[in-house]
Parts: sequence; C-alpha cells; structure tokens
Amino acid sequence: MAAGQDLIELKFRLIDGTDIGPQKYSPSTTVQSLKEKILAQWPKEKENGPRTINDLKLINAGKILENNRTLADSRNPVGELPGGLITMHVVVRPPIADKKNGNYVYVSQDAVLFFFQPEYLQLCWNLGYIL
Repeated sequence: MAAGQDLIELKFRLIDGTDIGPQKYSPSTTVQSLKEKILAQWPKEKENGPRTINDLKLINAGKILENNRTLADSRNPVGELPGGLITMHVVVRPPIADKKNGNYVYVSQDAVLFFFQPEYLQLCWNLGYIL
C-alpha cells in the first residue's frame, strides 16, 4: 500500500456548522495532537473559543474520543468508505460563572452521547450532561 493511502482524511465540524479542514493525518496521530491542531487553527473571530485542549471534545460516530488514543484506535470501520472523508464534531466546553467569586469553573459529569445534532451537543454540555 502506498504511503498516501495510509493517511486518514478528516475535517472537524464546529457547533455553528463551519469546518476546520479537511486535512490528512497518520493513523498513529493521537486525539490530543488533533486537538492541538484544532486549537491552533481555531477561527479567531469566533466568540467563546477554546483556551486549552481540555476545553475541546472530539466526537466520532457518537463516541467522545480520549486524548491518549490514536486515530487507528478511535476509528469506526462501520460506515466508513476506504479513502473517504471523516467528519468529527468539535464541542467547546463553555465556561460557567462561579457565583461566589466571579471566576469561571468547569463542571463535569460522566455521560454518554448517542446523537450527532450540533445544536443538542452544546445544550447538553451547558446542562452538564457531557464532559
């Protein structure tokens, strides 16, 4: 197999429907590395952008991807076409105001996400249903 065929083509769909990418990545690329690239390419004109990679969640085929996993570990072969473009959803953890001292804190709970609609992703995050 040629080197170019081993690469995985990804684009990242933001909550407002805009995309970052597409770009090709090695299967050994970690989710953390993808988040670093997204952070570096984040559109500067967007409000409430992520400050760190911990503010980002990547979702592929309904699963939240773990930072220490690789693309090869995280792929869902069902429904993927060889050489096809994969769209991953990006959700930004919104800051929540702490009423006591006016700082921003992050609230997290264990949860599983089973749907893809971007308008629901942000709502569920705001309600604390997803990390």
